Amino acid sequence: MDFSPMHNAAELGFLPDVDLAPRTTFGVPARARWFLGLSDRQALVGLRRGLGEDPPLILGGGSNILFTQDPERPVLGIELTGLEPRERPDGRIEVWAGAGENWHALTQYTVDKGWGGLENLSLIPGKVGAAPMQNIGAYGVEVKDTIAAVEVFDWKAVRFETLSASECGFGYRESIFKRAAKDRYVIVGVRFVLDPKAPLHLDYGSIREELEHQGVAEPDYRSVSKAVIAIRQSKLPDPAVLGNAGSFFKNPSVDAALAERLSLEFPTLPRYPQPDGRVKLAAGWLIEQTGWKGRRMGACGVHDRQALVLVNYGGAQGAEILKLARTVQAEVERRFGVALETEVNIL
Repeated sequence: MDFSPMHNAAELGFLPDVDLAPRTTFGVPARARWFLGLSDRQALVGLRRGLGEDPPLILGGGSNILFTQDPERPVLGIELTGLEPRERPDGRIEVWAGAGENWHALTQYTVDKGWGGLENLSLIPGKVGAAPMQNIGAYGVEVKDTIAAVEVFDWKAVRFETLSASECGFGYRESIFKRAAKDRYVIVGVRFVLDPKAPLHLDYGSIREELEHQGVAEPDYRSVSKAVIAIRQSKLPDPAVLGNAGSFFKNPSVDAALAERLSLEFPTLPRYPQPDGRVKLAAGWLIEQTGWKGRRMGACGVHDRQALVLVNYGGAQGAEILKLARTVQAEVERRFGVALETEVNIL
């Protein structure tokens, strides 16, 4: 579709020819033909009427997207803010957060209040609206376990709706927002349910080790958050310094028979049995065994401390990073017979 002035983009407040590189953590070249920062949810009704049925491209913090070309659709930057906490009769705390709120800032707000649930998800880049879309997770916790509902604008039906957690189709780094209902909904806010008495999750990764290193004998939500931040900072590059989108690949789940065969050939292979009988493997370990950890391909490469992370060393094009990703995927499949899926959205 040709989104030109005759299709009302300019009249609707969109700015022409906007550089998207500073709006993504990969920092690769890309330009929006039309861009609008959305700070008023009610404006969505007018935008829908003006743009028609074809939805704009939604851009949050740009921390989980790789542009390989300029987007053809108008780009809508989500800047909807606001935090509204309230205590529930059962003593838990419900927090409504605007989709444009900074995710890490939200985790720090909740741990400062003594509300448990988000501490293991500290320092994940991006905005609140991306949390349910990706079902973000880290250190044994997935955000779906704290989400009560997601408030959306239905672009197709032209109305605001509230979707319960069960209606969001959450899976491992998945939701209906990425698959079945892709491009249908604009997430405007998320309602979380947190618990001042929630148990701590300390058994994933090196959280206990980091707490001991920091001299914490009796951990709480704040100390767990600090431990997670320290671990992430030690392993993951700062997007402000080195362009990246965090974990580029998902940890693959394979059938038990394949996992058993691989473990016989590779005894140090990390394996995590799943409730459905399948076995989750560590994608970073698989990549490291192919020799790609720390290797470069032109202006991009695989990070030398975390093989799940692809980085832009400066000047890389999105297509170059995608070529690197495809090369890594092919090497892992050749050696292990395991197909890696990307976690990052590629456009």
